[in-house]
Amino acid sequence: MAKVIVVGGGAAGLVAAWRAASLGHAVTLLEANGRLGVKLRISGGGKCNITHDGPPKALMAAFPVEQARFLRPALHAFDNRAVLELLRREGVDTYARDNGRVFPQDRPGSAAAVVAAFEALVRRAGVAVRTGDRVTALEGREPRMIALRVGDERLAADAFILATGGASYPETGTRGEVLGWLKQLGVPVKPWFPALAPIPLLRSRPGWEGVALRDGELRLSAGPQGRRLGAFAGDVVFTKVGISGPAALELSQAVEGARRGGAAWLAYASRLDTPEAVDASLQAEARAHPRLLAATWLQRHLPERLVGPLLDEAGVDRALMLKDLSKAARKALVGLITALPLGEPQPVPLARGEVAAGGVDLAAVDARTMALRGWENLRVCGELLDVDGPVGGYNLQAAFSTGYAAGTI
Repeated sequence: MAKVIVVGGGAAGLVAAWRAASLGHAVTLLEANGRLGVKLRISGGGKCNITHDGPPKALMAAFPVEQARFLRPALHAFDNRAVLELLRREGVDTYARDNGRVFPQDRPGSAAAVVAAFEALVRRAGVAVRTGDRVTALEGREPRMIALRVGDERLAADAFILATGGASYPETGTRGEVLGWLKQLGVPVKPWFPALAPIPLLRSRPGWEGVALRDGELRLSAGPQGRRLGAFAGDVVFTKVGISGPAALELSQAVEGARRGGAAWLAYASRLDTPEAVDASLQAEARAHPRLLAATWLQRHLPERLVGPLLDEAGVDRALMLKDLSKAARKALVGLITALPLGEPQPVPLARGEVAAGGVDLAAVDARTMALRGWENLRVCGELLDVDGPVGGYNLQAAFSTGYAAGTI
């Protein structure tokens, strides 16, 4: 029986501690917060998007190729069905939505029920749980970790599993400092980078807060007329300072990369209507209803709250009728519908991302055990790894699976 210390009581750490204790090891779980699973409790808007439906192959397809290749052994060893069966045995029933996202059955405190289930598993397995204990230093040199520091206390063990999370949502305790400590120990790491985050815009429109754009795609380019750098189909929702919603979150990492590279421009574009088709439709409408206001016509295509300000920005009189539209005005209206300009982004906040890109370089980790190469007794798992999948339960599943692999000692 080995003495094992797991650092971090989130998704990966809970599973790692449970797995190691179930195999007969003496496990201590250290959590910096006053309670376990703080970030789990806010997943999926507080409803806890546990995982994503489908076989491991489908889940892996959602990740970049290098990450998918790394996750393959862990996802096959402890897949979404295993996670859901574990929860079911603890009294947490789940269901999959049409989009494949898996949630606990709707009820008050559903996210808390998921955390409670994992905590029950951990405690029943005999894990010594210590909350309010933040690790302040690592002691060791390749090939062995010797001890951890928690304030003035020194904790030694035979094996160490780090599941401390990334650098997003620091209020949940994930500050990302462990990555710096590992770097000092010679472990290859990649800097934290925002991912799945809302995007602030240089020109914010607080009056549009809560308005959604649907049935299109968010496009990223190198300037208003620059080359296309990326796109993601999905909804966008305006915030006080910029945009959020599925498309904004998914494209945020690319947006920040382009911004740091010197040129980034955003527009929300229709996936169904080409400029030529919209222009032809507008001209036909002008012939059929010449006295129809341009503003009224535009409201058929865009949320009403946006129409007046957009016409002002485009220099088109709000009282102008279709019959009086100049060619330039008509082109401006068509452009608003087919590629609504959102403008330049501001720096994407790392702290507001649902996950953080970056972390321990996957090449430095054994994909079957999560052991750091060159280290005999040090493993990493969860968001501390350089793994960042899309919204939809993929990242939590990666945390569960890599936690299970790390705990299989």
